[in-house]
Amino acid sequence: MPRRLIQLLVGLFLYGFAIALIVRAGYGVAPWDVLTQGLSRVTGLGFGVVTVLTSGVVLLLWIPIRQRPGIGTVANALLVGPFADVGLWLVPADLDPWTRAAMLPAGILLLGIATGLYVGARFGPGPRDGLMTGLHARTGAPIWLVRTGIEATVLAAGWLLGGQVGVGTLAFALLIGPICGRTIPFFTVPERVRDTHAAPATGPLAALATPAPPHT
Repeated sequence: MPRRLIQLLVGLFLYGFAIALIVRAGYGVAPWDVLTQGLSRVTGLGFGVVTVLTSGVVLLLWIPIRQRPGIGTVANALLVGPFADVGLWLVPADLDPWTRAAMLPAGILLLGIATGLYVGARFGPGPRDGLMTGLHARTGAPIWLVRTGIEATVLAAGWLLGGQVGVGTLAFALLIGPICGRTIPFFTVPERVRDTHAAPATGPLAALATPAPPHT
């Protein structure tokens, strides 16, 4: 348990810091944020309100794929935002173009690593990552393919609704899937060191769709 908990928290901190790097790079937001921009434009609701509502809709999509929330789901919702704020405080905004250009791929890579860490801790993924792991577990499609498909679909929908797309947005959509396809299996805590009360996995990553319950 301690190793998994530390891995979860480190992963979520790096996730928030990676978001800050991508924001400071200034080359475009992630596909989900493009969708949020588009929905905000169409509905007139604020960006934050749309973000929360979108998360709720995505959680409803967990039902048909039998994905269950866990501690990691709640921790993702509560901690990623504050950790991103810390990253924005640490990384200055007035950087030269070369530094900002380097921060974009660094942020995407770090976010992929962070996703592998916190999802691999087996406490349950965040709403959007849970859609990825749930579809992977139920369809058997590779993680990279599922993630890329989700990002491309969300990006297209957001663009059609009027969201702003940048070079960084396209880079994120194309790269994050293959990166997560490597990092999630690499950082997933092996079955033998999981809690004894955890349900056994039925496939290579199937346990990601059913987070291990804590000790009682």
